[in-house]
Amino acid sequence: MNSNELPAAIPANSGSRGTMVESTGMPTQKADQPILVTENVTMQFGAFVALNNVSASFESNKLTAIIGPNGAGKSTFFNVVSGAFAPTHGRVRFQGRDITGMAQHEFARLGIAKSFQITNVFSLLSAHENVRVAAQMRQTRFELLRPRADLKDLIDKADALLHRVGLTGLRDKRAGDLAHGQQRCLEIAMALASEPRLLLLDEPTAGMSPEETLAMMDLITSLAEERTVILVEHKMKLVMGICQRLIVLHHGEFLAEGTPDDIRTNDEVKRVYLGQSA
Repeated sequence: MNSNELPAAIPANSGSRGTMVESTGMPTQKADQPILVTENVTMQFGAFVALNNVSASFESNKLTAIIGPNGAGKSTFFNVVSGAFAPTHGRVRFQGRDITGMAQHEFARLGIAKSFQITNVFSLLSAHENVRVAAQMRQTRFELLRPRADLKDLIDKADALLHRVGLTGLRDKRAGDLAHGQQRCLEIAMALASEPRLLLLDEPTAGMSPEETLAMMDLITSLAEERTVILVEHKMKLVMGICQRLIVLHHGEFLAEGTPDDIRTNDEVKRVYLGQSA
């Protein structure tokens, strides 16, 4: 790669479709309304300001990446929009509803699911049991004591989700014995069990081989055809190839947004990543 250029894209597919939400106690979203909005979000830890006045919006059924150098505030931003942190100042809105400060499990019930940077599965359970338990929790936590024979609908759902992420052949294998890339796919299947409208992926290809990375890219692209996906990722070729839009953070502040081509030619982004003078 030329030292004066950001990475070229790896070609990928993209898709989008309109969304309307039924009246079921969930927030109602207008057809032209962003699914997620942050308004002047600031996050402080004592005297340290991790995010400073960050405003951003995310369209429904689009694939967006949050990028930036180390220490840019990407993980903190993800923790705010997933409900792990309540912002010190500012608001977070999901489908038009102010969800600032809600408990993290309420974010999940509203339709926001997150896959973590560090693989988070039940290592002693089979791949199928991991997904079935995740699906069961969406119904009610008290049903965890139901006999397995009474859970045919959840068993079928878990099988369908394992097929969705390419793990059908590993259905009965213990999660702890799966390869790293397979565990990441399993975690995504568990996140999908909650039927999210918004899927947050934190460094989904971390620690993967080139072959696993390509497979994950294909999976993420296909998932984005069905729902809104936002990811944090350090592999620039990946995000340039599969994302429709990128948001760049730097030192906890909003720096730029746009298509991959917009970001690749942005002087401020090149300066931040490559140390150039604009």
